[in-house]
Amino acid sequence: MDALLTTFLAAVLAEFGDKTQLFAMALAARYRRSGPIILGIAAAALASSLIAAAGGVLLNGLITAWATSLMVALALVFAGVSGLIGQNPPNIGSKWKVGAFVTAACFLLIELGDKTQFLTFAMAAQFDSLALPAFRAAPGIVAANVPAVLLAERLGVVVSLRWIRIGAAIIFLFVGCVVAIDTLRLI
Repeated sequence: MDALLTTFLAAVLAEFGDKTQLFAMALAARYRRSGPIILGIAAAALASSLIAAAGGVLLNGLITAWATSLMVALALVFAGVSGLIGQNPPNIGSKWKVGAFVTAACFLLIELGDKTQFLTFAMAAQFDSLALPAFRAAPGIVAANVPAVLLAERLGVVVSLRWIRIGAAIIFLFVGCVVAIDTLRLI
């Protein structure tokens, strides 16, 4: 149960104000068709989460439980630090000739090496499970990006994504430090 809720919440928090959410908003503004965009994001999120979880499961057998816990702490701190760094909306390019679904599936390229993928990797290694972290991170990514697609232009006005991103970053830094202190037995 920990793998389910923890990975889902980590993915949702990691996506708020991230470049992938800005990409989703830019796609919605360009194509004005939410269905194909959401499906493309879901397919890319699932692929990204499965890649990350597969790597985490492979790593689990190679390192100790202590090292795995330390890696989770590092992933959380990494997510916090990267959340404090400003994000610019990606340029979709006016000469791009494919449809909304294929363009949204390019979300996978943006997600590779992202904090959400690193968190999924760490959770899969921690829980030694491919399916649980992958199938919870993907819905977390989608859950964070669907409002960006549906509310595209209004979301930036109603809610400051910058402050949401900073708030999530502070949560990640705090939890990462707590996990690191606990793992290193400093208290």
